[in-house]
Amino acid sequence: MSDKLTSTSGEPPINVRPWGRYDILDSGKGFQVKRMTILPGKRFSYQRHARRSEYWTIVAGHAVVTLNGKEMKKTVGDTAVAPIGTKHRIANVGNVPLVFIEVQIGDYLEEDDIERFDDDFGRMT
Repeated sequence: MSDKLTSTSGEPPINVRPWGRYDILDSGKGFQVKRMTILPGKRFSYQRHARRSEYWTIVAGHAVVTLNGKEMKKTVGDTAVAPIGTKHRIANVGNVPLVFIEVQIGDYLEEDDIERFDDDFGRMT
């Protein structure tokens, strides 16, 4: 499966991942805003970033957020923050897609700023 699919309507590419997809809603110097969709039963890598913080707001579904080993249940309207250097993961524990808005803040926002500690899809770094 390709990581990116180009839209024929002139809209930004869809970024497909094994856990679901993300869409970049906005970006600028030092920030990026994404709509993240995690499929039922899927989860992110347990990971951390050296150069960015992430701020999540749940807009649909039910999640378990893990921050430095501590798990918290989250649902619509709840938020979570993963400061720079924090090990983190978000999992869809419901039977419908989990959708949340992610705001990234930092001096480097590329996808290669990921140190993985556990991954369901064999993507260890």
